[in-house]
Amino acid sequence: MSAVAATLLAMIDGDVLEGLDAVRWAELRHAYGFAEDVPGLLRALRSDSSDERERALGELYGNIFHQGNRYEAAAYAVPFLARLALDPATPERAEVVYLLAALAIGYDESHLPAGVDVTGWRAQLERVRSMEPEDQRRELDRWMVPDVDEEERRDRIARWAMYDPAEVLRSMHAQLDVYDAVRAEVPELRGLVAHGAPEIRAAAVYLLAWFPEEAAASTVALRELLQGETVTGITAGAIVSAALLSDQELVPRLREHLAGSEPLLRWAAAVALARLDVLDSAVIEALAAASADPPEPGPGPQVGFLQGDLRAYATQTLAALAGRVPQAAVDAVLTGLSRSSEVAAFAMAEAALRLTFPAGALSPLPPFEELTEPQRRVVRVLAELGPETWRWVNFTSIMRDWNLPAEQPECRAYAGLDAPN
Repeated sequence: MSAVAATLLAMIDGDVLEGLDAVRWAELRHAYGFAEDVPGLLRALRSDSSDERERALGELYGNIFHQGNRYEAAAYAVPFLARLALDPATPERAEVVYLLAALAIGYDESHLPAGVDVTGWRAQLERVRSMEPEDQRRELDRWMVPDVDEEERRDRIARWAMYDPAEVLRSMHAQLDVYDAVRAEVPELRGLVAHGAPEIRAAAVYLLAWFPEEAAASTVALRELLQGETVTGITAGAIVSAALLSDQELVPRLREHLAGSEPLLRWAAAVALARLDVLDSAVIEALAAASADPPEPGPGPQVGFLQGDLRAYATQTLAALAGRVPQAAVDAVLTGLSRSSEVAAFAMAEAALRLTFPAGALSPLPPFEELTEPQRRVVRVLAELGPETWRWVNFTSIMRDWNLPAEQPECRAYAGLDAPN
C-alpha cells in the first residue's frame, strides 16, 4: 500500500467522504493549478442532479486526469473515488470505476495488446531518479540527432528547450503514485465483479486487467465470474482481462470459444490466446477476420478496451506479431483500414504500417515503384481515406512518423492517384 493511500485510509471512517476536507488540496496540484476544486467535484458525484454529476465527472477527467496525464492531486482523490464506487448510494458507480482505471494507467492504448509492464515502469523511474540532470540532457541531445523532417525537428527543438529534469521526475512519480493508490484499492474493488448490475461488473472486469501484481487473486475472481456470466460483452471483457494477467489456465476454455458460434467470444478468445502466445492458424484467421469485419456488439455493457473498438484491438494484436503474420492477414488489416475513418483510423493506420514496413520508416523515402506490393497498397489505402480523417493532426503525425507524405494531395500524387474530387 502506498504512503498516500495509508494516510487517507486512516482518515476515512463512516461516511465515504469523511476526511475529505482534511486533505490539503490547496497545496496539491492538478492540470490547472492547485486542487481546491477537487473536494467539491467529488461531492458532486453524489448529487441528485444527473447534470451536476456529469459535469463533475467531466471536470475530474480534465484536471486530475488530463489528456492521459495524471497529477499529484490524483493519488489523494483515489481512496475517496474507490469508496464512492463501492457505496450503493453513489449513482453511476461504473463511471467512477472507469475513472479509477484511467487514473491508474492513462489511455489504455498505451498498454495494449501486452498489458501494463509495471516492472519496467518501476525500473524506468529508478533509472531516471538515479541519473544526473546532465546525463538526462545528453540523452535528449541524442534524441535530437536522427534525420527527421523540418516540422518534427522544430517540435523536438521546442521540447528540448522546455525540458526540466526535476519536473520530469515529479511527473513520473505522480503517475506511479496514482497507479499504486488505485492498486491499493483493488482488493476491495475486485468484489464488484460479482455485482448484480451488469454495468458495474463490466467496469470492474476492465479495472482488474491493469494490475499484474494483483493477478493471483484477480484471475480467481475472473474465473468465478466466467462460470456463470450471461452477458456476452462482460464474458468477452473478462476473457481479455484474464489474458492480460497471464492466466494460462484459461487456455482450454479459450479454445472452445474460438471454435464456437458466438462472434464476440471468438474475437475475445483470439485476442486472449495471442496475448498468451498460443498461436496457430485458427487464432490468426480469427484476428484477421475481426480486423476486416469486427463482430457486432450485443445488448448490455460492451467490451471496455480501446473504448470498444474491436477491429483496432484485433489489428493491434496482429501488428504485435509482425514477422509471424501471413499475407492474407495483412490483406485483411488493409481492408479494415479502408473501412475506418477519423479517430478509428489512427490505430488502424499505425498497425497497418507496422505490418507492411517491418523495418520501420524508410529514409529517404524511395520512389513509389520501389516499395513492396503490401507497402504500395497501404500507401494507396491511406491516400484514399476521406478528408474527415486527413483533417486530424493525429493522423498526419502518424504519416510524418513513417516518413510518408503528410498532406493528402501529396500522398495521392506519390501513390499515382488522381486528385480527390
